[in-house]
Amino acid sequence: MAKIVMLPVLLSFLLLPFSSMALTQDFCVADLTCSDTPAGYPCKAGVGAGDFAYHGLAAAGNTSNLIKAAVTPAFVGQFPGVNGLGISAARLDIAVGGVGPVAAGFISSSSNTVYTRTLYAGDIMVFPQGLLHYQYNAGQSAAVALVAFSGPNPGLQITDYALFANNLPSAIVEKVTFLDDAQVKKLKSVLGGSG
Repeated sequence: MAKIVMLPVLLSFLLLPFSSMALTQDFCVADLTCSDTPAGYPCKAGVGAGDFAYHGLAAAGNTSNLIKAAVTPAFVGQFPGVNGLGISAARLDIAVGGVGPVAAGFISSSSNTVYTRTLYAGDIMVFPQGLLHYQYNAGQSAAVALVAFSGPNPGLQITDYALFANNLPSAIVEKVTFLDDAQVKKLKSVLGGSG
């Protein structure tokens, strides 16, 4: 009996190294001259210390816009050193009264529970993947957040733009949002939509 149990255990250890690219190579700095693939960019031939450092988050983003906020990414396209590591980062600047609009990845929960918290300097908060979330600066000075992602090219769907910055007919948007025609047309106008 012990021999039969040992065979599946040994086979699982043989397959384990293939479950993660991180186990087959230490790093793979992206070659941005090639196309991105589901497994990431191909590895760059010559690598130097500069490939592992990124200074793009040092400067504040331009918050002179409709939402009074700016996101400065450090995704694989800006920081090729994160390729294959399953991570990336960004800087979020929000002026007083500014917002990070409601956004989400894939949604797997439908409980409609709201989790709200005021954050202060040095605080950290996690947004589970797929959870609708927003940011609002209710303070008296500009706010800065450093954001970490669990992928080199994270996706994001900003709900306001998805609903109003398109050519979906206003009559349909009215039905799915419970807003009246004037409100829908105003939002489409502000966000660049038509229809």
